[in-house]
Amino acid sequence: MADKNELINDEMSQKIVDAAGELVTLYGREGVTVRSILRKLDITNRVFYNRFHNVEEVLEILYFKMVTKIRESISVDIDPNKDFFEQVTDMVVNTLSMTYDHKKRFNDYCFKSDSMSASNFAWWTQEIKNLIEYAKKRDLVKDVDSDRLSYAIWCFCRGYNADAVSRNLPKEEAIRNFRYCFGFLLDGIKKERCDKI
Repeated sequence: MADKNELINDEMSQKIVDAAGELVTLYGREGVTVRSILRKLDITNRVFYNRFHNVEEVLEILYFKMVTKIRESISVDIDPNKDFFEQVTDMVVNTLSMTYDHKKRFNDYCFKSDSMSASNFAWWTQEIKNLIEYAKKRDLVKDVDSDRLSYAIWCFCRGYNADAVSRNLPKEEAIRNFRYCFGFLLDGIKKERCDKI
């Protein structure tokens, strides 16, 4: 994903992006137009268009910031002294929680961008694959195909989030249901241990 922060080259550019973010929070993606930004900041077309070609550029910056923050939530070190599966579940649930309200307001734009972005798909499946490889090295999971499993987990998480957001499930219910179902998914890949003496 290219660095969209390069489009913010002065204080007014930042104000325009911040105003668009506030409008998304209040009214959803549909509430963000050049006209709504101009009214909010009491600026002219010229001020806006000297910095951005269109409102889509501003939305791309907001989306990039959101994706960066979400990615940071999953890029944490695993503590080898704690239960791996609990840490992964907490990490994924935290990511779901963090994105839920943002995606609810920014639904169409986020999911359209997600599905069209090969780099976003590649980043997420690689991070999931890294977690699977970590678990394999520590003999915590069955001998699984890491590429295929990372793709399946990505589809499950993304699909669950898309459905919950589009059906307006309350965030707490979405997280509770996700944690429950994700637990079964993880149970299916755990390596069976023979604890008998």
